[in-house]
Amino acid sequence: MTQWNQIQQLDTRLLEHVDYLYDDHFPMDLRQGLACWIEAQDWDTAANNDSMAALLFSNLLSQLERVRSQEQNFLQRHNMKIIQQQLQMKYLSNPVTMARVVSTCLREERRILSSACMQEQGPLEKSMQNSVACEKQKNMDSRIGIIAGNVQLIDQGVKYIEDMQDDFDFRYKTLQSRDSTEKNSDMMKQEVTRLQEILNILDFKRKDTLSKMVVVIKDIDDLMTSQLYPELKDWKRKQQMIAIGSPLLTSLDQLQSWFTLTAQSLFQTNRQLEKLKELVLKVTYDKDPIPLQTPQMEERVKYLIHHLIKSSFVVEKQPCMPTCPQKPLVIKTGVQFTTKVRLLVKLPAVDYQLKVKTTFDKDLPPNRVSRQFFILTNNTKAMDIEDYSNGCLSVEFRHLQLKEKKNSSVPKGTENLLSVTEELHTLCFEAYFTVQGLNIDLETCSLPLVVISNGSQLPGAWASIMWYNLLTDEPKNLAFLGNPPRATWSLLSEVLSWQFSTNTGRGLNKDQLTMLKEKLLGLHASNNDQVYWSKFCKESIAGKSFSFWIWLDSILELIKKYLLPVWNENYIMGFVSKEMERFLLKEKESGTFLLRFSESHLGGITFTWVQHSDNGEVNFNSVEPYTKSRLNALPFPDIIRDYKVISAGVVPKNPLKFLYPDIPKDQAFGQHYNRLPNEVHPYIPSTLIPISEMRAPSPTCESPDPPMTPGEFDMLNKTLPFDMDDITSPYSA
Repeated sequence: MTQWNQIQQLDTRLLEHVDYLYDDHFPMDLRQGLACWIEAQDWDTAANNDSMAALLFSNLLSQLERVRSQEQNFLQRHNMKIIQQQLQMKYLSNPVTMARVVSTCLREERRILSSACMQEQGPLEKSMQNSVACEKQKNMDSRIGIIAGNVQLIDQGVKYIEDMQDDFDFRYKTLQSRDSTEKNSDMMKQEVTRLQEILNILDFKRKDTLSKMVVVIKDIDDLMTSQLYPELKDWKRKQQMIAIGSPLLTSLDQLQSWFTLTAQSLFQTNRQLEKLKELVLKVTYDKDPIPLQTPQMEERVKYLIHHLIKSSFVVEKQPCMPTCPQKPLVIKTGVQFTTKVRLLVKLPAVDYQLKVKTTFDKDLPPNRVSRQFFILTNNTKAMDIEDYSNGCLSVEFRHLQLKEKKNSSVPKGTENLLSVTEELHTLCFEAYFTVQGLNIDLETCSLPLVVISNGSQLPGAWASIMWYNLLTDEPKNLAFLGNPPRATWSLLSEVLSWQFSTNTGRGLNKDQLTMLKEKLLGLHASNNDQVYWSKFCKESIAGKSFSFWIWLDSILELIKKYLLPVWNENYIMGFVSKEMERFLLKEKESGTFLLRFSESHLGGITFTWVQHSDNGEVNFNSVEPYTKSRLNALPFPDIIRDYKVISAGVVPKNPLKFLYPDIPKDQAFGQHYNRLPNEVHPYIPSTLIPISEMRAPSPTCESPDPPMTPGEFDMLNKTLPFDMDDITSPYSA
């Protein structure tokens, strides 16, 4: 089943997230019409390769033209023609951008599918958790609504006070204008009494309104402290988890709505206080409550506005190189990266552009011994109002680059316990503006990031990012990896599975994670056992020249580039020890094989098959692992199809019959074989065939096997489509 077919089976809530992915840059009609073809291409590589991106773009247009020519519906043909024209206008001169757009959409689709397929919780637990989240949202909506309603009632109260005060002012001035001879008349006395009554009511209404304002301010303060800020903190923690591959789905839209509604109530309360101060200038009296109470209230409201807006300045998209979207927060010098900040509060009119300045390592501790960098490109940009964000301000920096300062390396004789890939840095954002008489300095920082200068440092840098975000939520703890805490296997295994689901679309199952746990911690390890940072990515595996994480990361790259369809069909057992491999195969029919990743070769995959001899002996044969150098020449499914074993005097044959447990080989891999096109060709087609030479073991005291006879050699030459001199020896594991 294609990824797109799986997407269409999701529930409405998740489909809304999918809908958000597609627009004019990558229309959903195009995604649906070319689903199989799109998913079969390597968009991740094309996103970083101009020539490959150009080829894919050209092929995409050809595929679209083919589908359009076959479409019977006139309207659909017209729509496809429009899409084709739009794509040419947008991407003909820059196909790499198209490749990056498609790569991002496919990756986010996989994240959404992973979210739907999370197996950690049972249906009842998920239902209860969803119920709690829904209840929290309803409670927040209700509280914000009640506060907004109370603020509106206070508005009416202030208007009532203003009207009453105008009435009092008119009567008072009219009374003053009367002739002095009338002052002792009964009518005048009645008017004075009436004025006193109005003043008493006015005093009561002022006190009542101020009392209600005190309650509203306290309610807003409590809402911000007990619910709004914890929700923001929770979103930031989720953002950390998403950065390292979590399938969690999160959005700023709901949080932005709460921040904006709360800010609007505060702005309105501030205007009410200003209005009350104006009314005092017209009418005041002894023990007037407005001048007595409003200064303190005004100070508190301005503090809350100030704090709310400062808190609403967030990094919406963490720094990430477009060439490496699955590994954000790892930045290579000289390579552009992007990031985006957003203000969650919809501000009243600001009469000038709000400019954001980026600074690298702004608050680096003075005793920090590390490399130093500066932003090479323009680091200041104005915020814009985005329609989709309901009028809130944001700015995206798309062309930032870092460069290392000259002589910034650690001086000789200075001890630096951290490697290049363990140094944590940060990108800060600053802005300044005035609103409703308040001068507000905005500042926020990215999550800690790692700066590399060579692609070979990427795996180690990503390990640092994973470890940090898994174990802490302190954004300014740049010395974290100087003394990193340990991680329990239960936490770490989840993150490792995320790496596979994010990069390949399918995470690791319980058995695969158990094998990894035993490889890292030993046979009797439990899920609560703790993993040391050095054990995870710094120390070499016993007998090997590479660490556990480097070995695992090389397998991830192998799957992404060469094994993705087979992996997603769940045909690669992958992480299984040799002992378990033999246990699983020994009772199976001869020719049954399974696929596992090599433990001795970085980024290698091998297959092992079982063979039962006539005397009941069970033999296990493992082929030399295939790495990228060999898989570049021949697709892996074709290797399975065409693999041959030769031995002296025997016609070469394919020993692979059934994929474990009992799936016929062609049934499992047939749809992934490369087939020759059905067309007339002037040459006889040739095929590369993977082959191993089997030699029977012989005692050292005996002479070696006799060479092939000339007849045997001629027979093999006629059978095989290549020279016998090219045959390499097998590798037995």
